Amino acid sequence: MKILVANLGSTSFKYRLYDMEEERLIAKGGVERIGSSESKAFVESSGTRQDLTIQAKDHAVAVRLCLQQLTERGCLVNAAELGAIGFKAVHAKGVSGVQRVDDGVLAAMEAYNSVAPAHNPPYVAAMRLLARELPEIPLVAAFETGFHQTIPAVDRYYAVPREWANNYGVMRHGFHGASHRYIATRTAELLGRNDLRIISCHLGGSSSLCAIHSGKSIACSLGMSPQSGLPHNNRVGDFDVFALPAVMEGTGKNLDQILDELANKSGLLGLSGFNDLRDIEQAAAKNDVNALLALDVFIGSVRHYLGAYLVAMAGAEVLVFTGGIGENSVRMREGVCANLSWFGIELDPMKNVAAKGESTIHSAASRVQIWTMPTNEEIVVARQSRDLLAGAK
Repeated sequence: MKILVANLGSTSFKYRLYDMEEERLIAKGGVERIGSSESKAFVESSGTRQDLTIQAKDHAVAVRLCLQQLTERGCLVNAAELGAIGFKAVHAKGVSGVQRVDDGVLAAMEAYNSVAPAHNPPYVAAMRLLARELPEIPLVAAFETGFHQTIPAVDRYYAVPREWANNYGVMRHGFHGASHRYIATRTAELLGRNDLRIISCHLGGSSSLCAIHSGKSIACSLGMSPQSGLPHNNRVGDFDVFALPAVMEGTGKNLDQILDELANKSGLLGLSGFNDLRDIEQAAAKNDVNALLALDVFIGSVRHYLGAYLVAMAGAEVLVFTGGIGENSVRMREGVCANLSWFGIELDPMKNVAAKGESTIHSAASRVQIWTMPTNEEIVVARQSRDLLAGAK
């Protein structure tokens, strides 16, 4: 079975094509600037890349173009060979796990548009379009919340009226499930154990920590929405909701305007003026006060959840850094692991600087193994899509 895994934006479509018999990546590509007169498309397979300027008025046109490119390059015999399109979906009211996309699933996603405003609307719009224009191809939604359904009640419930949770789903759902699931699986493979206590640090434009015991999520720093937990590149992270009236009164802005600022102009951007950690680190190297503050706040927040999860699991055996920041920022890893020898966490400075790909960066004296590990969310979605369709037969 061949499965196309889609990553959607409001004006973009990126994909990876897998042969699931061998779990082999056949091709990757995508289309940018969907809806403009000059959309940019590319496809890469067998070490060669093709770039095109096209007209893609919507996501359905973009997908058909990609299928045409894949067929012309011999990656597919024809579009009918494609077993499914799998989506790394984010959130839906009352729905989680892996689902065939239908009207009920789409309605549940739309019900949480306001909870996941950066993610749900473009996914829903594109899924509806593809279901109508490409009815011959099954669509599968693998929700990021699915991995976190094993989190116990003590770490799922907010201290709010119970009917809020029962009727409206107001609880800690957790996200980045595909990434944390991959880290759990891959770490178990590398160390040859299924009973590990792992703390997975997915640090990037959107960031979270996850406590994993024996392959199962038991806590996640992300809560009801993807805006919560750690500071993100432009999203607030944890925030006292009782600050809202003061901000509204002081600025004269309404609730929607303030929520927009919390979702798009806060986080590391709000603190430093920069939207990318690489720019923040460069500014911090020049002693930019705001950049230094942003780094300290980010590191402090990661350490806050790291400490909580060490307590929750009575320690950890593996600490994994993944995501664009987790894999590439020497400074962040150093800051997170500083002075934690009493937890058995000791970084090797030279290994930390040299780390690339799957690398160990702990010292010989560290009781906890520390790794950098590239995540692979797409293969997780492909596996989940394959398994769902196989079970439906």
